[in-house]
Amino acid sequence: MDVIFGIILPVFGTLALGYAAARFGVFDEAANRGLSLFVFNFALPLMLFRAIAQADLPEAMPWGYLLSYYIGAFGVFGMAMVAARALFARRTDEQAVLGLGAGFSNTGMLGIPLVMTAYGPSAALPLFVMIACHSLLMLPPTTALIEAARGGKQSAAATLLNLGRSVLGTPIIWGLSCGLAFALSGIEIPGPVDAVAKGLGGAATPCALFALGASLTRYSLGGNLREPAVLVALKTVVHPLLVWLLATQVFDVPPLWMMTGVLLAALPAGITPYLFAQRYNACQSTVASAVFLSTVLSVFTLSGLLFLLRP
Repeated sequence: MDVIFGIILPVFGTLALGYAAARFGVFDEAANRGLSLFVFNFALPLMLFRAIAQADLPEAMPWGYLLSYYIGAFGVFGMAMVAARALFARRTDEQAVLGLGAGFSNTGMLGIPLVMTAYGPSAALPLFVMIACHSLLMLPPTTALIEAARGGKQSAAATLLNLGRSVLGTPIIWGLSCGLAFALSGIEIPGPVDAVAKGLGGAATPCALFALGASLTRYSLGGNLREPAVLVALKTVVHPLLVWLLATQVFDVPPLWMMTGVLLAALPAGITPYLFAQRYNACQSTVASAVFLSTVLSVFTLSGLLFLLRP
């Protein structure tokens, strides 16, 4: 009951309210875009800046944490590609898009609020490590596979350069990096800066969830649901199971880091795979259905997982 009333109802209740507001026309697309920009450019970076700046850093980086997560992520990526080829006769570029749909979590709009609500500021450091690596490790291989399959001329170096610029231009990364600089130097955040970061950062969780709920109205279930069902099963069940097995049976990952990694792996598919599907005009209906379906079903899958992964 503590999990339900303390985490699930506040998180998914806010998400459902955003969805209802957009669905009934009282919160339009322009309003949602403005709220999303506020969340990504100000609220989330300041919340994470403050949490990281006040965190106790570990003596050594738990590399098993990263290996557990990304071996699992690329494992389901490969499973999705195999399933797309064997069951649905998809081309290689389409397989890559579907692989990203199975392995790329919604860390920003849902992961940050959920993890911080469930585990508090102490989980900010594992979050930082994962967010800093997520796009950098997942997107270049996907882009390379698609470009190679289509005979693209963009080199690997150009792809990495463009991705690096994108990552460095992300406010969340700057917020995390500045927080880490304060934590490493031992300098306390000046009072006025801390007050601003605390005030705006406090709005991050509800605003991010409300904006995510409103954005779900863009997606719907359509076409054959066999493909989306495969992606959803890989994303919300197989991925967290692989991460848990690796973190507990193969690597010696600290409990908080293990719980954070498993929870992030169990998140629904992120919006980034849909943007890739749009950009390359590949499997748009399948990925949109997977984003919508995995987010709706995550109410139940994440509830069960949070019950099992109590601190």
